[in-house]
Parts: sequence; C-alpha cells; structure tokens
Amino acid sequence: MVWHTHDVFNQPKPLGNSNLFLSDTPLREAVQREQAGWDSEVLASLGQQLGTQESLELGRLANANPPELLRYDACGQRLDDVRFHPAWHILMQGLVANRVHNLPWEEEARVGSVVARAARFMLHAQVEAGTLCPITMTYGATPLLQRTLPATFSDWLPPLLSDRYDAHLLPGAQKRGLLIGMGMTEKQGGSDVLSNTTTATPLAGRGSGELYRLVGHKWFFSVPQSDAHLVLAQTGGGLSCFFLPRILPDGTRNAVRLERLKDKLGNRSNASSEVEFLDASAWLLGDEGDGVRQILKMGALTRFDCALGSHGLMRRALSVALYHAHQRQAFGKTLIQLPLMRQQLARMALRLEAQVAALMRLARAYGDAGSPLSQGLSRIMTSAAKFEVCRQGIPFVAEAMEALGGIGYCEESELPRLYREMPVNSIWEGSGNIMSLDVLRAWTKSSAVQEAVLQEFGEVKGLNRHFDRQWRQLMQQLRKGQEAQGRSMTAQLFNLFAAAQLLRSAAPPVAEAWCQMALDARGDRVLPESLCASLLDRAMGG
Repeated sequence: MVWHTHDVFNQPKPLGNSNLFLSDTPLREAVQREQAGWDSEVLASLGQQLGTQESLELGRLANANPPELLRYDACGQRLDDVRFHPAWHILMQGLVANRVHNLPWEEEARVGSVVARAARFMLHAQVEAGTLCPITMTYGATPLLQRTLPATFSDWLPPLLSDRYDAHLLPGAQKRGLLIGMGMTEKQGGSDVLSNTTTATPLAGRGSGELYRLVGHKWFFSVPQSDAHLVLAQTGGGLSCFFLPRILPDGTRNAVRLERLKDKLGNRSNASSEVEFLDASAWLLGDEGDGVRQILKMGALTRFDCALGSHGLMRRALSVALYHAHQRQAFGKTLIQLPLMRQQLARMALRLEAQVAALMRLARAYGDAGSPLSQGLSRIMTSAAKFEVCRQGIPFVAEAMEALGGIGYCEESELPRLYREMPVNSIWEGSGNIMSLDVLRAWTKSSAVQEAVLQEFGEVKGLNRHFDRQWRQLMQQLRKGQEAQGRSMTAQLFNLFAAAQLLRSAAPPVAEAWCQMALDARGDRVLPESLCASLLDRAMGG
C-alpha cells in the first residue's frame, strides 16, 4: 500500500544567495558617512560573495569539523601540529585576500581604511566567526611589530603585509603570508597578567631585540598554528612582551609543546590551546617591564574587533529572522504582518541601527591617529562598545530564535551556532567586569578622554530630553567613581554614544526611538507603525 501522510508546505526556505552589504542600509550609510565610501564597490562585491550558499556552507563545515591536535607522527616524532578541515583554509584565504588582517597598516593606506576594514570584518563575521581570531590578532600585533620587530626578523614585514594566505610550516621569511597569535593568560591569573609565572632569561645581552629563553605555560594560547606569538613573561625588569616564532630562523621547531586543544562552547572551528615552554626561544619587544603597556595597545584593537564580530553575528541573526518572517504564515497572515512580530523585529533592527552608527564612528576615531581627541574617544569607547555590544548579543540571537520558533532551535538552522558563538566575545580580551574597570580608569586618569567625550556629546546636547537627562545622571555617577556601578555606567556610556551618532545623522524618529528604548526607564514603549515599516525596510536594504 502507498501511504500519504502529509504534504510539506508553509516551511520557509533558508536564507542564502543574498548580498550581505547591499541588504544592510544602515551599514552602507555608515561606511559612506565615516569616510570609507571609496570602498563601497569592494564591499558590495564581497557582500555578494559571502552571501552565497557556498560560503555559508563553508562556515558550517568548518564548525562541524573542528581542528585536530597532532602530537606525534607515525614514527613517534613530536609534531605539535593542528589539522584543519579544508573549509577553514578556504575561509582564511578569503579573509587574507580581502586584507581584513592588515588593510590600515599598508604604507599607502587611504583615509577611512579602518572603517572599510571594520565593515569587511562585519561581513565575514556573518559567515564564520572562528576564522576571525587569527585575523584580529594579526591585525592587533602588526603595528607593534612594525615598530619593534628585531632585526633578525626584518624580512618578516613584507609577508606580514601581503594578501596571501600561506599555511605551510616554514620559517617566516620563506612564506608568502604570515599570521600572528597571542599568549597572555595563565592558569592562576587569567586577566590578572601581573600574576604570570612564566620566566624569561636572557641568553646573552638584555634589552629590546635580544634573545631570551622562556620557561612556563599559557592557559589560553590562541591559534597555535600561527607563525609567531606575542607572549608575556617575567624578567628582571618586570612583565615583558616577547616575540616567539613557531619555526626558528634555522628551520627547527621552537620548544613549544601543545598540551591540548580547548573543548569550547562555541568558536568550534578555531583552535585554542594550552601550551608549555621548555626553554623556548623568544625575542624581547621594547623594554623589560613594558609588557602591559604593549599588550594594552594591541588589546584595544582586538577588543574593538570583539564588538565588530558580535554585531556581525547579530546582523546575521536578524537577517535570518526577517527572511523567515516574510515567508512563514500563521493565523492567516505572514509573520511580518503580525503586530507583535513587527514590534519585535523592528526593535532588533533599531538596536543594530544604533550599534553600527556607533561602531563606524569609533572606527573613524581609530583612523585619526594624529588627533588627541579621537584617540581619547577610542580609548574609552572601545571598552564600552565591547561590553555592551557583546553583552546584548546573547539575548538578541535568542529573540531571533523565537521569531523562527522550534526550527530556529534546531541545528539545521544557523541560529544555534550563532548563539553558541556569542558568549566568547564577552569573555575574550577581558570580561565585562574588566571592561567596566577600564572605562572607569580611563575616565578618572585621562583629561583627554574626558574632553573627547564632552565634545562628542556636547554637539548633540539639547536635541533630546532622554539623552540630556541620562548624560547628566551618568556624569554624576562618573564623578563618584563607584566601582560597584561600573557595569551600568559602561552600558549607559555606550548607549549615549550610540544615541549621539543617531541624533547627529539619523532620521529624527529613529533617533528619538533609540533614546526612548535605551535611555529611558520606560523603554518598552510601542514603536509607531510608520517607524516599524521604515526600520524593517532599511534592515532589508530598502
């Protein structure tokens, strides 16, 4: 007998073959506004490429087939290698070819290159986030290496600034492209790097560029297959920063032992390891005792990337939810026609409008290295952005899952992977408490920071009553400097910064709605239908 139980219908198709850049009106406008409009054609091409079903499948495969630690070869020789699925390497090729790891550091970098690079980073984050780890560390380390790389490794600079991905196990000078990792934290200290116990002993002379021997461990040694790592170790002069190559100039392997790869909640495609140093060779960068200052410079860039990555993941979650809502029918209408669903998705779109305006403004501040005000702004807003954007990511993706219902909770959907990916950006490069402490420290210790914030907010003072009231309250709290209120103050600071950007550039109803939602205690007010329509249209490229 032939049994016919049911027909499959009213099941939306998954989102594939879309242009990730052209479908995002707030991002397109922010790129143009913040001096990177010259990159729009490249971003449109990249958005089309990344939005294909083939690219999305590469992201799925890289996470479904995580890296494998290879300690020994068949003869018992120590390897300490990591094997990746081919999808990882294809994704890495695309990231490097698009210069997401070094665009602003080129000798002829254009004005707005930091903004352009930030937009490219956001687009890649929507496809696969684990591959962004080696990219962001290389990006953060390159400016330091351009200034302090020992003469022994001067021939590393050209491949470090290339657009070629080279996964071969060779000395850096023999490769077409290089990647840099970082190893800072240890078991006993975590973010408290001053408690590190790894020691560095000079082999001959002391000082910048000299060779030391490292003995100790790292609890999180990110991307162990990188060509070199920047690591912290104790010297006679205090905690110092070292350049530790994977393959030494003579072609031998450095004495770095991979103990295991971390079994992580998300970020499955990326290899995070635990290592031990057994008289490993490393060269001092800068002066002894200057390690924390060096790391903080890199940390600002990688922290900013955490916020960019979280925004990219949130943007993808909203895109998936919107595409579903336009197809799925319930109660005689498509979901996008139902008032509650429109409110939910419009509020999500509003949050992304505010975030992208703030993040692109912050990227422009990074590009204006000669301005003390811009540097003061980036100094404090980076930690605030990392705290608030990354913190909002987890409930944001959960709301996108609700829009899809049960199917959004199943692995066939992209959303479970996005959800598992979200917490890591709140933890890496300093947890939320560390970010809040950094915001308070920056405010109390730097007059340039205070002047930059006062000028940024002063330009929109008087345009919105919610903004003015919240800014007055935050100023009072900042003067008191109570650490226990650090998290709420940090969130308020970023939301005010985002509000300032919308008040300056967005349509008045959008700016007003954000100020009500983010700065008013009664922020759950219903959005007008005309505003919902506008926000949803813009979120789909209209």
